[in-house]
Amino acid sequence: MTEPTSKTERVRLDKWLWVARFFKTRGLSADEIGKGRVEVNGQAAKASRELRPGDRVELRHGPVTRTLIVKALSLQRGSAVIAQALYEETPESIALRENAAQERRSGSEPALALEQGRPTKRDRRQLADWNRWSASSEPD
Repeated sequence: MTEPTSKTERVRLDKWLWVARFFKTRGLSADEIGKGRVEVNGQAAKASRELRPGDRVELRHGPVTRTLIVKALSLQRGSAVIAQALYEETPESIALRENAAQERRSGSEPALALEQGRPTKRDRRQLADWNRWSASSEPD
């Protein structure tokens, strides 16, 4: 695989996010940009926006926002080691991400909040019998 390119080249935002391994396909990265989940230097970005080293990229993955500083550009997707050399995550972003992960781990399991789960086969049959009999008892 190739090393990051020189500082004079520019790369499209959607391609850089794919090369830096934030998304599995370039199409997915373009979709997320289109949904407004990616900002560059504090402004909403388009997929075709060209990045330069030093740009600040804010990327929302669910409830977590990652803030990245572009360190290098690359035209080819390589290994994870090469991808991690393309950016630097800010210390504030790392702290927020770790806090969110800790909250998720310490939070309660959503399934435990349900008092009654999915009906059993027997419950569904009883409900079907009740619906069948109640529908046939309509007056003529």
